[in-house]
This record gives sequence, structure tokens and C-alpha cells, in this order.
Amino acid sequence: MSILVDRNTRVVVQGLTGREGGYHALRCREFGTQIVAGVTPGRGGTLWQEDNKTPVYNTMEQAVKETGANTSLIFVPSPGAADAIVEAADSGVKLIICITEGIPVLDMVKVDAYLKGKNVTLLGPNCPGAISPGEKCKVGIMPGNIHLPGRVGVVSRSGTLTYEAVNQLTELGIGQSSCVGIGGDSIRGLSHTNVLEMFNNDPGTDAVVMIGEIGGTSEQEAAAYIKKNFKKPVAFLIVGQSAPPGRRMGHAGAIITGRSATAEAKVEALKDAGAKHIPTPADIGLVMQQLLKARKTVAVSAPKVAARPAAKAPAARAAARPTAKVAAKPTAKKPAAKKPVAKAAVKKATALRGRIAARPAARAVAKKAPARRATPSRRPATRSGRRR
Repeated sequence: MSILVDRNTRVVVQGLTGREGGYHALRCREFGTQIVAGVTPGRGGTLWQEDNKTPVYNTMEQAVKETGANTSLIFVPSPGAADAIVEAADSGVKLIICITEGIPVLDMVKVDAYLKGKNVTLLGPNCPGAISPGEKCKVGIMPGNIHLPGRVGVVSRSGTLTYEAVNQLTELGIGQSSCVGIGGDSIRGLSHTNVLEMFNNDPGTDAVVMIGEIGGTSEQEAAAYIKKNFKKPVAFLIVGQSAPPGRRMGHAGAIITGRSATAEAKVEALKDAGAKHIPTPADIGLVMQQLLKARKTVAVSAPKVAARPAAKAPAARAAARPTAKVAAKPTAKKPAAKKPVAKAAVKKATALRGRIAARPAARAVAKKAPARRATPSRRPATRSGRRR
């Protein structure tokens, strides 16, 4: 099972003919996602040059009507991204995932107001998207090769930390049901609470890794929901503990504006809700592993590295060698008897060793005895060079 995206997801990419849109759409298709169409105004009637099969349309309305797409993936540059979200909402798709970074806050205020009452879900903007490894569906920019199908959900405000969390889980053999990056802008679509509610209702998710950061109150709202309604174990990480107040740290929404926006306040709220605190980003996988063992939750898949052949022990390697090769090895020969050495040669060698052994001692004596400096006589010299 999964949330948001699955094998039935049919994606239309807004900005498919652009560099970023084309590159990531191709990676999504390689993972298994159904990319059914693209939209670029002025390019309607052409085919996507990557496969010469996927149609490109001028409008979202036409693309959805002719291909049956139910999800929009947006790579439109920030000046036109807000209009692209509105156009996607009007086209009839059920999910909009906006990757675009740097959309003006005022534009998103208008988009947020416009989407209220619409039967559509917005993920982002400024997010990595969503992926369900077991469903072979990736709608976004996350690296697909680090994911492993399983039963642990991941929700994060940070794209990079989403990848870090997934990689640590996979290395420990802990697979993921779905991974969702909600984005770090101050005004966005889905929140931590929205995604946690989806995971709570998903029978294929047994536990959740939640990653938050400074700014806003999304984590406190999630803590209230966890305390009241969430029935599955949660491990959480809050970053930005050393950030000074009033200074934006990375994301547009990562700014401390009051006590509730600090990392300390968020950690306290989530601890009080019963969630397990992850002290550093390097501990994400380990803490989740311990949490699963403590709760006896069946959420651990076979480690990804288990597919590699295990190194054989020395005895096993020896036993596995062909007997012919072992028999072909020549038997060790007995050492030949030493020939008698002439007495004169023995005397000569003994004398030589004595002289060699005496050299270091002579050098040491020479080093210890300081050289004497000749003291010049005060008597004046004669013309012949002799002193009186």
C-alpha cells in the first residue's frame, strides 16, 4: 500500500520540454511512472523528443481530456508557476506536485485562496515530490535507486534530509511505503498533519519518520494530532537548533519568529506527544530500527545489501576449489644438507664481522670526544713567520 501516488498514477508534466522537466520526467519514467503527456504553451501538436511518443499540448485542459491524466508535475519557472498551479486545478487532476522553487509569497497567497473549495490536493511548492517504491511510482526529483519497498513512511520539510533518511533506512533493510517531501516554503499545500493522517489510514504503513525544521507551527500541529489520533510509532528530527532568531535559514519558511518557531519548542511538543526524538541526522536509521524492535513492528525488509554474495570463509574457499588443482601442487622438497665450509673461510668471516661491529663504537667515541680548538698565541709573529 501507499499514499498519494501508486501504479495507477497518470502524470502530465507542465514544462516537459524544458531542461529540468525533461530530465526528471525521464528519471520518473525509468522508475516505472506513467508519463502520459506534457504541456508547454506554443509546443502543442509535437512529441516529446526523448521518446518521440509522448504528446505535448498547449493547455492542461486538453492534455487531461485526451490522456486521462490524474496528476500534474510542475517544472514551470517561478514567474509562471502560480498560474500553472491554477491551470492544473481547473483541468480536473486530483493531485498537483509543484517542484518549482522561489515562487513569490504573494503569488502563493492568491493560489492558496483559489484552491479552497477545489477538489484537488497540492504538494509543494519547493518540494522533492512523492514516491511509493513498492508501487513503482515516483513523481518528483528524488533519486529512485536509494529506495526500498517496505512499511515505513517518511514525511519531511527538507528534500535533502528526505534522501538522507531514506538512504539510512535502506542500508538497514528498512523499506519505505511512501516518502513525501512537503516543501519548506511558508505557504504550501500539504502539511505534516495532512500526510500523517494519510499514513495513519494506510494499512501498508507501520511507522513514520518525520523531519521538521525551524519556522512556523507545522510541527506543533502535527504533535497535537499525534497525541490525539495517531496510532503508529513516530520518530522525529528537528533541524535548525543553532539558528539565530530573525534570520532565514535555507528555506523561505525556515525563520524563527517567536518562541513557537524554535527547534526547542518543536522538540518539546513532539516529545510530549510520545514521539521518539532523533538527536542528529546521522541517527535517523538507527533510532527507527530501535523503535521498530521495541514495538515489535513487522516493518523490516531484507537489507538491500543482502543481494550481494557473502564472502566465503577461508575453509569454505579451500573446500570449493577443484581437487585437480589441489593435487597439481608440487610437494615441498626437503632442505638440502649444508655443505662443509672451509676453516680459512670461517676465520676470514669472523674477523670481518669483528671489524664491522667495532666501527659503530669507534664512531660513537669520536662523537663524544669534542675536537680541541687551537688557541692562538699572543706573541707577535716575525717576518719569517715564526713567533717569538
